[in-house]
Amino acid sequence: MTTQALPSALAAIVDDFQALSEPERLQLLLEFSEGLPELPDRLKDHPELLEQVVECQSPLFLTVETGNNDDGAVHLFFKAPAEAPTTRGFAGVLHEGLDGLSADEILSVPDDMPELLGLTRAITPLRMRGMTAMLGRIKRKVAAESRAQA
Repeated sequence: MTTQALPSALAAIVDDFQALSEPERLQLLLEFSEGLPELPDRLKDHPELLEQVVECQSPLFLTVETGNNDDGAVHLFFKAPAEAPTTRGFAGVLHEGLDGLSADEILSVPDDMPELLGLTRAITPLRMRGMTAMLGRIKRKVAAESRAQA
């Protein structure tokens, strides 16, 4: 798969990872962990609005919002502990690459996109499974919300 199949923001992130050596890729992943936005106040005190991605080794929770805005954009929200930089980094990549896109754009992202980051030798298969699960959970929630709005 090439980055041509990806939305432009996500393709640019994948290109950045692919241009680096493995140690540099891990550093970039850590930078994404630091850039993950905090939950908005309306979600901070309502954990019932977030869904846990149990496949992640560290506790990661997410939710998506669609249809509550005029532009039809999907917005992603993640909660991951600071002491889980790999998990936060994956969430940061997905947030930066997918937040604000349309439902159709998100649903068109190939399920194996995380493998394009070139981290499969640098981190454990279990952690890669966690990122794939994050993407899958986002796509399932977006699809469910799209069906509900139709």
